[in-house]
Amino acid sequence: MSEKTGNILIVDDDEDILTAGRLLLRRRFAGVVTTRSPKDIPGLLEKHDFDAVLLDMNFGPGESSGRQGLDWLERILEIDARIVVVMITAHGGVDTVVEAMKRGATDFVSKPWQNEKVVATMSAAVSLHRSRIETESLRKANRALLEATTPVAKNIIGQSSQMNHVLELVRRAAPTDANVLILGENGTGKELIARELHRQSSRSGQVFLTVDMGSISETLFESELFGHRKGSFTGAADNRPGRFQAAHGGTLFLDEIGNLPLHLQAKLLSALETRKVTAVGSDKAELIDVRVIAATNTPPDQLRDVERFRPDLLFRLNTVEITVPSLRERPDDVIPIASHYASIYSRKYDKALKSFSAAARDAMLEYEWPGNVRALRHAIERAVILAQNDILEPGDLQLDQQSTPAQQVSPEDEPVKSLDQMEREAVEKTLRRNGFNISRAAKELGLTRASLYRRMEKHDL
Repeated sequence: MSEKTGNILIVDDDEDILTAGRLLLRRRFAGVVTTRSPKDIPGLLEKHDFDAVLLDMNFGPGESSGRQGLDWLERILEIDARIVVVMITAHGGVDTVVEAMKRGATDFVSKPWQNEKVVATMSAAVSLHRSRIETESLRKANRALLEATTPVAKNIIGQSSQMNHVLELVRRAAPTDANVLILGENGTGKELIARELHRQSSRSGQVFLTVDMGSISETLFESELFGHRKGSFTGAADNRPGRFQAAHGGTLFLDEIGNLPLHLQAKLLSALETRKVTAVGSDKAELIDVRVIAATNTPPDQLRDVERFRPDLLFRLNTVEITVPSLRERPDDVIPIASHYASIYSRKYDKALKSFSAAARDAMLEYEWPGNVRALRHAIERAVILAQNDILEPGDLQLDQQSTPAQQVSPEDEPVKSLDQMEREAVEKTLRRNGFNISRAAKELGLTRASLYRRMEKHDL
């Protein structure tokens, strides 16, 4: 037999109701406390940890307006906003019930009640209270993590006019709840921009949740985003909230949105339009309160192709559109970013602070950085680890020579390329041909997304 959980307070001036409720609910719940006087409520709430209160609407002879119950409902929620209040009402008190729900009541039961209805309602109330406690605990943990990481967090590095323009857009858009679409090549720092939007918003104390849309299988799309109910499909062993529910009150970052198939775009659009989601296996829609920030490396002309992306979904996502420039478009930022990572990795690997020779600086400025900031970061990390001197030279950065015009040679004299060189060229050409869309490039190469990412890191792409 499973252990009983849940503590309930019943408040009603009818002793018969209290007795019936106590006998009925004691079989199911761990604790049931009753009182005829609502004046006892503050003291009882202080003494006990109740999950739910079953509260009558009227107290005393001749009372039928329900005002007493509404007043005590507000008092209870002032004392503990997390507690779940279920109202007891006589038939015909529809208007009063509606008013009670507006003021924070979760549900109601009618007199004379049906035992099954009361048990089901209070079971749901106890579950809701536990869910509220868990949610608050998660939010506190999230705030603690934010506070712990904020002192060492660095501002976005960029002194170029292009990045100053981006940061100005962030500053203006962040305080609003407008949906934002971030465009840019892989490695430009789109997620960093998304996090900065969240940090400067009124939701900064709440969760920032990232979803890689390209990694979610089509069969699990609704379950991952909207949640599922126990038994709704094979493997659904328990109720599980989706990403929208988990990000309630905060920011949901939908990365790689351009990889979402058209038929799934319709489901996402519906959630954004109605601000509601329905878990798989449920027939009840849940209200969601999230700010959506999306990102994609899909070029704008392809994103506006109606055969690839729904115009109505794009309209919902790009209330504000921010394009993060590639590193080759903002050469003024290359050396500051390189110096920043040189400092970080010198400390991380307990090395003397590394600096750059004039030749190394020139090499970094001449290089096109097809992998953008991500590639620059990896090049600096490797150089810090392997370089024998404190001043880094071009050779320490191991940049390829693609920006230097190749000497003309005949096919017979052309040097044999290593397998690594051929792999790098194949991966880079495929990425460029697909506009650096990871999913399409991986499919063309016959690789998984994870395998392609590993090769991109290996070759600094």
